[in-house]
Amino acid sequence: MSNVEMSLAPSLSFSETYLNQAAKICTSLDASVIEAMAEGISSVRERGGRLFILGVGGSAGNAGHAVNDFRKLCNVEAYAPTDNVSELTARTNDEGWETVFANWLAVSRVSDKDGILVFSVGGGNAEANVSANLVHALKFAKERRVSIYGIVGRDGGYTAQVADAVVIVPTVEAGLVTPYAEAFQAVVWHCLVSHPALKKHATKW
Repeated sequence: MSNVEMSLAPSLSFSETYLNQAAKICTSLDASVIEAMAEGISSVRERGGRLFILGVGGSAGNAGHAVNDFRKLCNVEAYAPTDNVSELTARTNDEGWETVFANWLAVSRVSDKDGILVFSVGGGNAEANVSANLVHALKFAKERRVSIYGIVGRDGGYTAQVADAVVIVPTVEAGLVTPYAEAFQAVVWHCLVSHPALKKHATKW
């Protein structure tokens, strides 16, 4: 996916530039993909499947937050492996970081009823050894015909190659790829949990 072109007057402050770029990203996202994700995750719920949300770093924090929203607002049985720090660190220590998610999914007996939602800046790249744990997890999931969704940055990486539906947050400035990618993970998942195809319970506020 090509980068979003952005031409801003040099007199703008950093904050003005940042917000203008965020607005540009927002209007550049493919709403039809988000619609497809909402319908797909709804189908996971209707067939009695679970949603496993995978992320590393800031995306792991987003995964834990999203688990809460999908469970509480949408009646989706959702889990994030990174929420179990004891298992995560034990597997990292004993088995290695690359397989922590795949082995967690194996114990959970993922099947074609289930879904995976990836939050990632790069989407995983085995050749560059970046987020290899995501690559291993997605390969494992594909073998079991798990539905795969993603909200990722840059070019989407391995996630974009194998996902059933993936939102790629476009790059507006190379030095801000991570903050925009992680910020728009939140924008998109909040859209999903508010979507009529998924939402079952109202928020209190």
